[in-house]
Amino acid sequence: MSQLQALQAPQQLTLALSKGRIFEETLPLLRAAGIEITEDPETSRKLILTTNDPLVRVIIIRASDVPTYVQYGAADFGVAGKDVLLEHGGEGLYQPIDLNIARCRMSVAVPAGFDYASAVRHGARLRVATKYLLTARNHFAAKGVHVDLIKLYGSMELGPLVGLSDAIVDMVSTGSTLRANNLVEVEHIMDISARLVVNQAALKMKRGRLQPILDAIEQATRTTA
Repeated sequence: MSQLQALQAPQQLTLALSKGRIFEETLPLLRAAGIEITEDPETSRKLILTTNDPLVRVIIIRASDVPTYVQYGAADFGVAGKDVLLEHGGEGLYQPIDLNIARCRMSVAVPAGFDYASAVRHGARLRVATKYLLTARNHFAAKGVHVDLIKLYGSMELGPLVGLSDAIVDMVSTGSTLRANNLVEVEHIMDISARLVVNQAALKMKRGRLQPILDAIEQATRTTA
């Protein structure tokens, strides 16, 4: 095959998604671009899923890994939460579309009865459990609050309950998990939603194949906003 023929040949696209809410809420947007995923990641053990388009495949990975796969070109594009992108830093990624899906908020929460405002006002050094170290560090630094950050990967709510931390920084949707564990939100850090991220090289080399999909997804996002 000549170099010209190679350039003109149909190009495979790889989309990176994570299971759960992002996967489910991305499906209608993909459908608007004419892409239907033909397998259910909840029932299939496969990590690479086919679609109705033989030149588009979906890889199922951890949410926190999506930016890395896209950055290094293992996936051409993907969907990741703003929280994940902030921790990753966004290097090597083009972030053209806020999809307005998987919406929630990042908040500071403490046990009910803990006087957070007084502790902050009097310069107490707080122990804060979170998996969002960079975001939490920047938030408290901007407020001039001294904190010791404790890295956790799950069950943030348990930290204050067993004395590991004074507070947590975590994602909150309905707040029901906080209430069930006698925790209360005391500070709203930012609103979070999922975004489409694209490998910069793929956008240049596969633009003819990729751009129509991006345009269709963006149009669908505007329609459902």
